[in-house]
This record gives sequence, structure tokens and C-alpha cells, in this order.
Amino acid sequence: MLPGWKRKYSDILKEFRYEEKKDKESAIILNSILKKSDIYEKIMNLVEAKTVLVIGSGPSLTSAIPKLKNYKKSLKIAADSSIKILVENGIIPDIIVTDLDGDEDTLKKLAKTKSIFVVHAHGDNIKKLEFVKKIKNCIGTTQSIPFDKIHNFGGFTDGDRGVFLANHFKAKKIVLFGMDFGDRIGKFSKTKKSERKTKLMKLKRGKSLLEWLASITKSELFTTSKPIKGFRKISYKELDIIIT
Repeated sequence: MLPGWKRKYSDILKEFRYEEKKDKESAIILNSILKKSDIYEKIMNLVEAKTVLVIGSGPSLTSAIPKLKNYKKSLKIAADSSIKILVENGIIPDIIVTDLDGDEDTLKKLAKTKSIFVVHAHGDNIKKLEFVKKIKNCIGTTQSIPFDKIHNFGGFTDGDRGVFLANHFKAKKIVLFGMDFGDRIGKFSKTKKSERKTKLMKLKRGKSLLEWLASITKSELFTTSKPIKGFRKISYKELDIIIT
């Protein structure tokens, strides 16, 4: 577990009034479903010392998609709210960071492929964990204490967890797409009006976690989206220089 994460997790529990007991219960259930595998080692082989593209579902994803099509051979980690539009545009993520609330049909399609699912267990998705049985390549995560087949790489939302994942597996460069963390919610996230306030709070928390990560990571950090402290803001024209 990342040094300092315990304090960050405690802050999340207080801000969102979550119960650690529920998170642990969910993690135990996920652990019972997962089979022993070499997925951890596979992710390490994919990510270590590589340039990794991490894709969220913020407003800038629309403009990012034509650019992402130019980097089909680059390693892509995608938040599950972005996968429907990515797949529709022929962009298949190598790794999907998900708490299983993304587009169900797209999740089912990708579950049968070589894409690796990093499934997050928390108190609100216990009923969805049965879906894990359908996934060909899967590893489990928690925000709480890791154990057995359950890992904790850090992060809160699917998007920032993707960045923490790339950091954990020692990516050389991490480049963000569609990760805006502003006061606008991307249309691909399918957020209900009643959930808007909480979603914006989550985005704010996700951004603060990335700023913290930027202060301790050894990876080079870049963003094509809205500025994030510790990440170098780049234009699409600079991508060929960065993504090598």
C-alpha cells in the first residue's frame, strides 16, 4: 500500500460518510470470487518503464478520441465510463479500471477479450461483483487494507485510480486524456442530476489525490486535459514527442 494512503482514505471516509466495514465486506466477497492468476505480473510487464495513456470520461474526451486513434500500439488504461465511446471508435483499452458501473454491454464484450479488468470493491457495488465471474482477465482492488488476491494501488475514482495503477507499476510516462476534473461533468459519465453534487465532490477529491501523487511519483506526468498541479500541460501537437 502506498505510504500515506491510509490518511487519504480516512479523509475520504469522513467526507463522503462511507463505512470502512462495507468496503471490507465487498473486498472479502470479491476475493472469494477471484481465482489465483498471474495478472499482477502481466500488468507489470505491460506497464513498467513504458509510456501509458490514462483515459477518463471528462468533456475533453470527445476531442481526444481522434488523437487516440493515432496511438493504437500505445498502452491504454481506461476508466469504465469511457469505454463505450472508445470501443465504438475502435479503441480497445489494454486495462480497464472499473467498479462495474460502466456500460453493461461494453463491459460484457470486453470481458471476453484479453483486456485486463482492475475491479474495485467498495460498499456500494457488492451486488455487482457477480459479474467478475464472466471476466477472462481480472485483478481486484480495495481502498482499505489489501489482503490475499485484493490489492490497493491508491486512488478514489476510476480515472485517478488508473493513474495510481500506472504509478504503482512504475510507468516511465503517464499521459492523461479526458481527465478534466472541473465543474463540468462529461456526457459519457451518464451522471444523473440527483448525483451531480456528489460527482463533482468526487472529481475534486480525485484531482487532489493526483496532485498528491505528483509530489511523490517517479513517473513523468502529462495531461492533455485541464491543468493539474504537478502534471505538465501539453497540446495534442506535442503528443508525438511525448509518446515514444
